[in-house]
Amino acid sequence: MDKRGQKHTLTLSESDTSSEEEDSSSVSLEGARKQPRLSIDLDDRDFTDTEDGGGGWDVANAAEETKKTSGLANNSNYSSFAQRMMKNMGYQEGKGLGKYGQGLVDPVEASRQRGRRGLGLRLEGLEASTNLNWDSSQEHIQVEEEVVWLPQCPDVVPPDFDTLLSWSQDGKKKLDITDETNFCDPKILEGILKAKCVFDQLDGRELQRGRSRSNPFETLGKLFFQNRAALKMANMDAIFDYMFTRPKNEAGESLVGPEDLLYFADVCAAPGGFSEYVLWRRKTDSNGFCDAKGFGFTLRENDFKLHDFFAAPSEFFEPHYGINGLDGDGDVYNPSNITNFVEFVRKTTNDQGVHFMMADGGFSVEGQENIQEILSKQLYLCQFMVALGIVRTDGHFVCKLFDVFTTFSVGLVYLMYRCFKYVCLHKPNTSRPANSERYIICKWKRKDTDDVYRFLYEMNERLIGLRSSSMDVTELVPLEHLKADQEFYDYIYTSNNELGFRQMVSLRKIQIFCQDTQMIETRQSELRIQCLNLWQCPDRTRTVPQRSEAKVKFVELIDGENYEYMSKSPEDLTISNLQEKLRSAYDFRCVLLASTRDGRKDRAFYLGLGGCNVFRWEGRGVSSWMRVDTRVELPPDTLVYAEIVTEHRGEHKAQRKLTTLHLIDGLILNGKDIRNLHIVERHTYLKKFALALNKTSRPDLAPIRCKQLYKLENLEEILSAPRLHHRLMKGGPVPKRVFIEVEGETERDTFCTVPTGLLLLKATNEPWMMAFSKSKNRKYWFNTCSRKSTFECQQEVIAPFKSSYSGGAVWWWDSGVQVLETDEPTKGKLNRSDIISHIAAHR
Repeated sequence: MDKRGQKHTLTLSESDTSSEEEDSSSVSLEGARKQPRLSIDLDDRDFTDTEDGGGGWDVANAAEETKKTSGLANNSNYSSFAQRMMKNMGYQEGKGLGKYGQGLVDPVEASRQRGRRGLGLRLEGLEASTNLNWDSSQEHIQVEEEVVWLPQCPDVVPPDFDTLLSWSQDGKKKLDITDETNFCDPKILEGILKAKCVFDQLDGRELQRGRSRSNPFETLGKLFFQNRAALKMANMDAIFDYMFTRPKNEAGESLVGPEDLLYFADVCAAPGGFSEYVLWRRKTDSNGFCDAKGFGFTLRENDFKLHDFFAAPSEFFEPHYGINGLDGDGDVYNPSNITNFVEFVRKTTNDQGVHFMMADGGFSVEGQENIQEILSKQLYLCQFMVALGIVRTDGHFVCKLFDVFTTFSVGLVYLMYRCFKYVCLHKPNTSRPANSERYIICKWKRKDTDDVYRFLYEMNERLIGLRSSSMDVTELVPLEHLKADQEFYDYIYTSNNELGFRQMVSLRKIQIFCQDTQMIETRQSELRIQCLNLWQCPDRTRTVPQRSEAKVKFVELIDGENYEYMSKSPEDLTISNLQEKLRSAYDFRCVLLASTRDGRKDRAFYLGLGGCNVFRWEGRGVSSWMRVDTRVELPPDTLVYAEIVTEHRGEHKAQRKLTTLHLIDGLILNGKDIRNLHIVERHTYLKKFALALNKTSRPDLAPIRCKQLYKLENLEEILSAPRLHHRLMKGGPVPKRVFIEVEGETERDTFCTVPTGLLLLKATNEPWMMAFSKSKNRKYWFNTCSRKSTFECQQEVIAPFKSSYSGGAVWWWDSGVQVLETDEPTKGKLNRSDIISHIAAHR
């Protein structure tokens, strides 16, 4: 949660680092009964009733009755032995003991001292009472929560900018909410506001104990995540049919393609529980491979705690703070921060936007709980605005809200109702029932929402401009317009009444549990099991990941495989062994090498232990793992075959250099074993892996790229212009061969490398080879031992990493080697013409 002040200590605040802001409140509700969802009859309820069993505010009447019916005057309260003993001491009924009858007549009261309260301190409505009564049927408890969507808006086109400007209205700044009854029953509003004042003087620890004992879902806690916010997201994701971590379009098709990443954003949500859950779920759903990329936007002073991401790899998450990524302060109110973040996300996602955005902003409102909604209005607006700026068409949005009573807040909900196909206001079970928290869930963003984004951007600037004045933006959508849409109005009105009623019931329960410290909610254990089963979350505790030395982790990841083959580099390809190595060009894939130093030595195995704890091994003894000098991040349990490469941008004196890590092949990716997959499939994983790890807002980190994998049979196309050509490099008078790695819109955006050779990797496993059938006009696999052939790609024909690496070869482009047609061939060296001729003859 993006906090903007100190923690609230004497209210119903979180005890951990979760994103939930509790309300200091209690309730008076006589004869509370379980009500049907979205149907509450308030006409016959008196919220000031204090009769026994009604849960009233005042227990004085009951205490007085107890006092009248007790005392020494009623001898039946004492044993016969005690009565004889008192009689021998001179006791007379109605009088005290002592020479003058000055002794106590009434019995000595039991101590009512509570916790650390001062002796004699009595808190009205929170003292022990003899008329305690709690009926669990008053609560609305459903493990399989009911989801009620707002009916789809008949106007499929969002309002335009001019219309929106004509709707907005300024007015006097308000710091009172007691008259905001346009969207709720007045009795509900009155009850909630009264409730928020009862616990103000109660010790925070005493209140926390009462709340923990009374909340049916309290023992869910945070599970194995860093805070309760993560489990909230797990709760909502499951209840809404995994629309966030498994997003689909209206036709039921996945919004995430097989070679794409799931993009998401976490706004105003430090320390990052929401994101930890999403990354964990995607890793779990994808059989151990995390195919997601997250963008974070929060206050830098209250930053994401990436080091506490124990359940998922934080390396796939990129915090951003607005201006230039690292130069901003993360303030979501700042228009420049918003613009920079929106542009960054759009550029990183190829102008598509994220699949969904989460927002969990909140801040301390200690002493001002009753106007929390008014104080949060700009936060609501900015979070909604960012969502419209970065969520792609058909994407989703979820955001935390508190009370939704004012025309301003309801107007924001209305704009989301016009910008998304479906909207829901929902309070999940993991949100403590006694607070005002609820979430707005927006499904399937419509097209053409830019005008609404622009309007909210202008309203935010308007709010900033009015900060020091007595005026404020009071309406985004006119009240009469909100009421004119009957379905929308009825939904907001009923939702406020239902959630308000449930809040008052829960606060009354806390009041009773504070009065009687022996009471406990007996359903907590059973509800925990049911919820975790429904949400598909294992019931395990949070543990700190173990850290191992590089050599120990390497042996662990290899898992018993003989790694001696890794100590031998692929064989050099020469004229003499060309015939033997390349029996069929169809058996090989190839990548261009472009090592920073001597290409024959700079390729290595890279081991990631998390963050910048990256080590390299060149194949010598297993103990020779060396820490990488280049600052690069790899998630834990990662083992790849790669090389450090210098990329060049621009030409001549304006040329700039960039050190990067190029992935050649992969073995283990964040615990996902890909060694036995086909090399093309391994590269599909590597591409997504590199894309998720790249952090363009972090110039201090080396970018990670996956090598482009080519078919050796298409070598002639690879060795041709314009991708491979000569260019004059900075600091050298002689043009060099360069290869375009990343082609940008302009020459300034284009990255190139100086290639040093071609690495051939085996794709077909021995003793198989691939050939081309002219009669079938398709490729097939032929077993050179059994003489059998097949057109189906079976597991036995696929070369695992070990075979690809061991059966590979390198064609080095040393001085004098003909690579381009314009190069002069040198006799005795393996030239372009030699290898192309050989490939053509063995097709």
